Amino acid sequence: MTTFDFGFGPVPAHQHPNGGGWVADTAYVADSAYVGPDARVYGDAQVFDNAVVCGDAVVFGNARVFDNAQVYDKAQVYGKAQVYGKAWIYGNAVVCGDAVVCGDAVVCGDAVVSSNAVVFGNARVFDNARVCGNAVVFGNAVVCGYARVYGDAVVCGYARVCGYAEVFGNARVSGYALVFDNARVSGDARIYDYALVYDYARVSGDAEVSGYARRTL
Repeated sequence: MTTFDFGFGPVPAHQHPNGGGWVADTAYVADSAYVGPDARVYGDAQVFDNAVVCGDAVVFGNARVFDNAQVYDKAQVYGKAQVYGKAWIYGNAVVCGDAVVCGDAVVCGDAVVSSNAVVFGNARVFDNARVCGNAVVFGNAVVCGYARVYGDAVVCGYARVCGYAEVFGNARVSGYALVFDNARVSGDARIYDYALVYDYARVSGDAEVSGYARRTL
């Protein structure tokens, strides 16, 4: 019996015929998928269709990576997370919990998408950004820097949340809006059109900032 140590002692494993990466016998990797020589798939994870796991990437737990998705560099996908469509996860990015990243979305850098968060469409989450809770990021939206999007918040359209900004509660940032610096958007607030919220601004409750408005401290 062939074994391999994924970091918690040797377990029954094999090298995937397409790429040579180590796969625990408890995991499933389809022949059509690629697991590079330094990548690892273990636990009850599944990688199938034309998915690619390469570099030093790891997929474990009950995670699923499928369709044409790619996980590479030192990225990690675990828990019950799902990555599919043409999504790319790379750098030191982490997708975990029950999170879903799909479509043409990209999560990279040191970003983390966790809990029940969903990132899809052409959305980008990178740098040290965090998207968690039940948050949804989609369209062509960007979350970057040290920004946090959580709770039941939604960031969509061409909106950007960056710097040290936080969007949470039931807040929604859409259109071409930009929330940055140390701004906070929460409650049922709506930021849309070409609005800017920045500096130490706080927008909460049922407030709306729209048009070409500027909201600062």
